[in-house]
Amino acid sequence: MTDSGTTSAAYDAATATLTVDGRLPLSAAAVAAVNAACDAAEDGRTAAHLTLRLSGAPAASPVEEVTLSLVSKWERALRRLERLPVATFATAEGPCGGLALDLLLCADRRIADDAVSLVMPFRNGATWPGMTLYRLGRSHAGAAAVRRAVLFGTAIGAQEAVALQLVDVLADDVEAVLATTVATTSSVRGSELAIRRQLLFDASTTSFEEALGAHLAACDRALLQAAASEAAT
Repeated sequence: MTDSGTTSAAYDAATATLTVDGRLPLSAAAVAAVNAACDAAEDGRTAAHLTLRLSGAPAASPVEEVTLSLVSKWERALRRLERLPVATFATAEGPCGGLALDLLLCADRRIADDAVSLVMPFRNGATWPGMTLYRLGRSHAGAAAVRRAVLFGTAIGAQEAVALQLVDVLADDVEAVLATTVATTSSVRGSELAIRRQLLFDASTTSFEEALGAHLAACDRALLQAAASEAAT
């Protein structure tokens, strides 16, 4: 595991935990940490879930140079994470921006403390037009809080984040709620989890007629798996 004090992201394979400091800029090490987490989850070498521990937001425009190639690699890593065959649980404490916000919006379940705020990153006096903007706009383009965040960089407060379903629950004891969530969430993993997540993602942009075939195919797989399970018993 990379030292989280010197890099913006570090993956701990022993606990299947990715820790991200949103105060720090995008780096090749951050991309590598996310990809390492994805590698382990896809290979089935970890628990049936991945935990994302997120905190921090950039205080000002970063002075480090970021290349378009690095941004592209980061976005591809996030897309991998969104399609993992395991559930992803995120905790967020205090201001959450930059890389931490990117990952929060990719998680299946999002738990935050009462002090959380979602902060769009700034660069050269304007909000960063990356895929964070896309993820916020995909479902919440008409929300006033999202417009203010995307256009003017106004932080989305804790209660607004819950109202917009950007955060699932606020908790005084984030760790206790995380433990309960993990224990009570289905342990389904593998392609079936990934397929259901993708069907959900596609629902907002796909017509009924276009979606029907994919859903019928998923139903057919479920019926065949149920039949095979019954036959085995």
